[in-house]
Amino acid sequence: MHEIDFTHDRNRKSWVESANDSRTDFPIQNLPLGVFRRDGETRIGVAIGNQILDLKGCAEYRLLPSSLGEYVTAAVLNPLMRSSMAVRRHLRHTVSNLLDANTDANKNELQRCLHFHDQVEMQLPCEIGDYSDFYASIFHATHVGAMFRPDNPLLPNYKHIPIGYHGRGSSIVVSGTAVRRPCGQKSPAEDGGRPSRGPSAQLDYELEVGFFVGPGNSLGQIIPIAEAEDNIFGLCLVNDWSARDLQRWEYQPLGPFLAKSFATTISPWIVTPEALAPFRCPEFQRVDGDPLPLEYLNHERNTKWGGVDLTLEVYLTSTEMRKRSLPPEKLSGTNFSNMYWTMSQMLTHHASNGCNLRPGDLLASGTVSGPERHERGCLLELTWNGDAAHPLPGTDRTPIQLPTGEQRKFLEDGDEVILRGYCANSRYRRIGFGECIGQILPASN
Repeated sequence: MHEIDFTHDRNRKSWVESANDSRTDFPIQNLPLGVFRRDGETRIGVAIGNQILDLKGCAEYRLLPSSLGEYVTAAVLNPLMRSSMAVRRHLRHTVSNLLDANTDANKNELQRCLHFHDQVEMQLPCEIGDYSDFYASIFHATHVGAMFRPDNPLLPNYKHIPIGYHGRGSSIVVSGTAVRRPCGQKSPAEDGGRPSRGPSAQLDYELEVGFFVGPGNSLGQIIPIAEAEDNIFGLCLVNDWSARDLQRWEYQPLGPFLAKSFATTISPWIVTPEALAPFRCPEFQRVDGDPLPLEYLNHERNTKWGGVDLTLEVYLTSTEMRKRSLPPEKLSGTNFSNMYWTMSQMLTHHASNGCNLRPGDLLASGTVSGPERHERGCLLELTWNGDAAHPLPGTDRTPIQLPTGEQRKFLEDGDEVILRGYCANSRYRRIGFGECIGQILPASN
């Protein structure tokens, strides 16, 4: 696991004053990586307070060691993702020292490399080759299973194997990109009629955490769980939009397809494992009677430090709320430590058959939910499939109530979903992930 060092000191300050605000997601202890576009050029940057440090600019002013040049002057993060942990740690330490409040040298050049967030356009952080989505929250899996199989919510394999499917990398978009309501086939009426085709009437969000692959593995090779952390480049927020009515008709026997592939939104900033070191926690505590993971998914470091104490929140604004200048309504909040399977287990299992994972591939956790209703990570769970006709003991099918008097069972056109995430404890400085935002546009038949 990654070590805690001087970059995590909670008393460390930056000469970029906005980074010292207790409310910022991006203090000097964080230093997430992203890609931005300004004046027609795409560059790699580091978020610091309300500004972005242009790393290519720093290289041009010779503020960074020449050994880092090939990584920071690229237009995407893939070259840095291919590098070793030593290279990534060297970059973090160097940037932290450049931005430290006690740094006096090269201040004029550094200030020329800073841009405010609202002066740039954020891009996807890397070329994403492949995208795989897991189903790693036992609470989410149990809730969804109970809707359709109340007597047998979890299938026999769930507690033995990280369940996942291959998603669609080409339809991943960066936060702020509008998402068009998809059209597709829906199940026939109960009288046995033909299926219909039209806009999804049950469009949903999914609160997820994604992690990007670092160096990866060659085809036919595996990634032992002891080495999995070395191959995790960093984390982001993911909204894996889902058309529930389309999914219900198509998912058997091979799983999700068009109901998931129309769009997946990710936050623009990648928070590195180095920054998250103070917030690692034990893997999920399995209840008595649950099976231990098989040997290839079991390791002492993963048991002690495989989880991440990451608070996650979902907010929504409707068109009417924005007209009235009302703030976003919080729908739910949970924690990434609730995941039954860790990131290392997901990555190791993915490569366990010799599948090659490449720098920039994205793996996502699946919907992150907790045991309580306010911890559910999608509308499907929050409104129990939007269906009040067949109540199940212990469930709540109440529609979401918005401050305008509007109700939501699923998303309406114009709705904007905002995901937020942050890590905080009493010993270290709070660090955040920024926002993952998407607004729903009407369907285009």
